[in-house]
Amino acid sequence: MLIRSNRLAALCVMLPVSALLSTMMAQDARMPQLSPGSARKTPAETPTTPIAPQTVALTVPKGTPLQVALDQEIRVKNVGQPIHGRIVEPVFAFDRVVIPVGSEVTGQITKIGAISGGKRTMAALDADFTPERKVDLRFDQLLLSDGRHLRLHTTVAAGSGQVIKFVAAAESKKKNTVKDTASEKTRQAKEQAKQEWDSAMKQLKTPGRIHRAARYGEAQLPVHRQYISAGTMYFAELDEALDFGTEVITTQMASTMGGALSPGSVVRARLMTPLTSATAHKGDGVEAVLSEPLLDADKRMILPQGSLLKGSVRQVQPARRMKKNGQLRIEFRELVPPDGVQQKVEATLESVQAGKNDNVKLDSEGGAEATTPKTRYLATGLSLALAAASTRTDNDVDHGIPDHGGGTGARVTGGANGFKLVGMALGLAVHSRALGYTMGAYGAGMSIYSHFLARGREVVFPKNTWMEIGVGKRKEAAEPPAPVDTAAHQPALVVP
Repeated sequence: MLIRSNRLAALCVMLPVSALLSTMMAQDARMPQLSPGSARKTPAETPTTPIAPQTVALTVPKGTPLQVALDQEIRVKNVGQPIHGRIVEPVFAFDRVVIPVGSEVTGQITKIGAISGGKRTMAALDADFTPERKVDLRFDQLLLSDGRHLRLHTTVAAGSGQVIKFVAAAESKKKNTVKDTASEKTRQAKEQAKQEWDSAMKQLKTPGRIHRAARYGEAQLPVHRQYISAGTMYFAELDEALDFGTEVITTQMASTMGGALSPGSVVRARLMTPLTSATAHKGDGVEAVLSEPLLDADKRMILPQGSLLKGSVRQVQPARRMKKNGQLRIEFRELVPPDGVQQKVEATLESVQAGKNDNVKLDSEGGAEATTPKTRYLATGLSLALAAASTRTDNDVDHGIPDHGGGTGARVTGGANGFKLVGMALGLAVHSRALGYTMGAYGAGMSIYSHFLARGREVVFPKNTWMEIGVGKRKEAAEPPAPVDTAAHQPALVVP
């Protein structure tokens, strides 16, 4: 009895202790004591890390060419002479114009080249005692429309220093109702590019016909000054990048990037691979980089500036004798966004900037061909007329003195046709009919050779040549039909 009473007392003592221990363990499970209670924060008080918006740097990278046109005529005088020009093509960073058309650019002449003795001698024989010298420039200041001045470090690229014209591809004569909409969209894009080009040219003080005629006449004189005409283009490649801050990429902007190319899409790009029909070979690689972003109808970006087009030379024909001009056709087959996935495309050259004296034309399929100016017929006809005049005989008198060596006018005419001022002097000094018509015949022969028999012109696309390229998704080739198992379709052979 006593033992049972002790066990009951012990049980009564243990039950409260167990209950207390269970309560304490439950409290510890709900709120671990990792730090003092006063230092703990409720979930509402716990700070959360905000999600930073995605941004992109608005940077014009090193090597980007600025297309600068001189906005006024310059008479070349000395090294250090200031020059002034304007940007004629907008410069983009991602999807934003950071250097608009019309921005002012200043620089200076850095070098006036020397003339070799051989070149000087040949020029003197052609009655030119002040032959043209090579002039190097540098652009070092950029003035934006908002008043900001930016310091530039540039190098003028090879192929610069000529007057550029806008050349559009010929319209296709074939009509296809399925492609009418895309063709119309492409035509509108080319027309818009032409209008933008004309608008940029209006900002330049390009000379009129009378001024050009006066400069041409002055250039024919034995001694003349050297000018760089307004409208002369230079590609000033950046030696250092230009920073224009950053831009936040919105969700809507990100959703449209890398979207499908609509039919009739036209991109503007700069050729990174210099090409000429004289040295190019079929299959040579060609690359061009988008100089402007591609936007859809709602002005949303599909492809950013800096996207790369890859292709190759599809067809090439160098210039040949008998004035056979060079031909060049390129095609782009791959499009690579800066941070995107490469895709296959079909592309056609729609417009191009070419030197005004290069006489380049594009056919309806984007092939380029050099052309010969029609003035060759006029120049050759004039030369033949002078040669004929040099053979004129005058057996009467010349200033009261009998002249059996040909008229003075005939000798001078022949000399002018063959050797310009030098020939005219010889015609006046030497009383020889044979000399007169020999020089006249030489001039006519050289005119015929150079205009009709010599090697034709080459197609030349320097680095940074501006192009408009029509792009679209490449049509995948249809899968060939599965071979038919002829044995399975043979009629059963019935044996009688």
